[in-house]
Amino acid sequence: MAGNGMHTLGRVKVCDLAPSEGLPSDSYKLAVTTLSQSLAQYSAAIIQFPPSDGALLRSGLDSARLYFHQRDSYPATNNMIHTNDSQEWCKTSGYYADPQSWQESYEYRPGLTLTEPTNSMEFPPAGLPDIFALLGKAARVVLDAIGFYLNLRSCPFTEILDNVPLRNGEISSSVLSVCCYARPSFHGAQHHSLTEDEQLILYADHDHQLDKSLISFVKSDKAGFHIRDMHGQWILVDVDLGPQEAVVYPGLALYQATAGYVSPAVHRTDLNSLQGSIEGRFSLAFKLMPKSMTNLSCSEMRAAGHGVEAQFQLPVSVDDFMQRSHSNDELFNRQTLQSFSVPQSQDGSMKQLKKRRKSDSRCKPLPPSKRLRLEAQRVLKERVQEIADKKGIKLRFCNLKECENNHNVMNSPCANIRREIGWPHGVPFVHPHDLPNKAKIGFLETYEPGWSETHDMELSLSETAQGNQHVTNCNQSFTQ
Repeated sequence: MAGNGMHTLGRVKVCDLAPSEGLPSDSYKLAVTTLSQSLAQYSAAIIQFPPSDGALLRSGLDSARLYFHQRDSYPATNNMIHTNDSQEWCKTSGYYADPQSWQESYEYRPGLTLTEPTNSMEFPPAGLPDIFALLGKAARVVLDAIGFYLNLRSCPFTEILDNVPLRNGEISSSVLSVCCYARPSFHGAQHHSLTEDEQLILYADHDHQLDKSLISFVKSDKAGFHIRDMHGQWILVDVDLGPQEAVVYPGLALYQATAGYVSPAVHRTDLNSLQGSIEGRFSLAFKLMPKSMTNLSCSEMRAAGHGVEAQFQLPVSVDDFMQRSHSNDELFNRQTLQSFSVPQSQDGSMKQLKKRRKSDSRCKPLPPSKRLRLEAQRVLKERVQEIADKKGIKLRFCNLKECENNHNVMNSPCANIRREIGWPHGVPFVHPHDLPNKAKIGFLETYEPGWSETHDMELSLSETAQGNQHVTNCNQSFTQ
């Protein structure tokens, strides 16, 4: 991908990324390729909106400027400090302030944030529902375009996204943040000037962030948003944004859901350039988030024939993922992440994604028997977890090697969980060691109808008779 030599971030019209029935048009393929190459090389791209939508974004920035300026007249008790509690990741709403980073924000979350003022003094920024809908739709279009580039089925991430529109009583997992950086009156006159050491802190290499979103958008009124490219260089991505343009970049959730094929953007905001500013820096930031109570799984990647490394084999609970601390240096070293690329024929048609590093055996497609075992394991773990949740039991699942070495031992982790939840004797549990391939397919087809139609497995005909009889007995015991 680096060999393609993109000299700047790719610019793509959002209308060109909108899919249509039938064969993909040349404009769609070109837009998808430009977007994906820009994400691979710079971890970001620029999305161009129609003039009417650009006017909405500009009015949102003007409203943000007015909102934060009028906060100077509010009582100090209204200035809430954001504790960044990971357990409350999907419940943030309203005004937050972080004095240490010179940042204020107002978070709009449909289903939770009131669109009307809570009192006669405070008025929230205007136009947030319309801006949320605009950027939310664009984020889903970008997500589907990435799925097309990776040769996934249509709308591959629908199961982990919020309903459109939200149903009664539902709260949005995605959030729109109206942000203000380095507003002088926020800290007071004693903080107006920065020392040289303080400037280094605000612009230090260790002061970088990784969003846990699937897709993020940011639109600012002043340049200062940096993203690290594939070579480890910091790129100022919003230096020449037009009035109808916004920056889009992938987050950690997409990195997890695509088995590491899409690298998350490492970003930071430069505040040094704002020294002496009488206003500060204002921005709109939208994050398309996976919804709570779902799992980040790489099953779509496996179904498309991509190699999935060991660290991505098992599904990860979204809530656990959001509460987990991610080390930028250990987990997301830019030299180890592989950019995704798709070869393109002379007629412009898209071909299947090449495997990353063919010499790396971990990236080769899993053998059919291993893929079956992992799929059966996933279904079984979900069923076990449902039972445990109803009984209030906290489970510890053993890993595959530990379970295979101890599944016949009475004090093994699996055996202990069996006794706690009253699992039927003889039914495969967590890791289905004793089931032949044909029985695994029967089990999956029973609890996930249509599974066989989307998975092409090479099976031994000698297992058919034994497998059918075994899975019949297992299903009868499991459903009792």
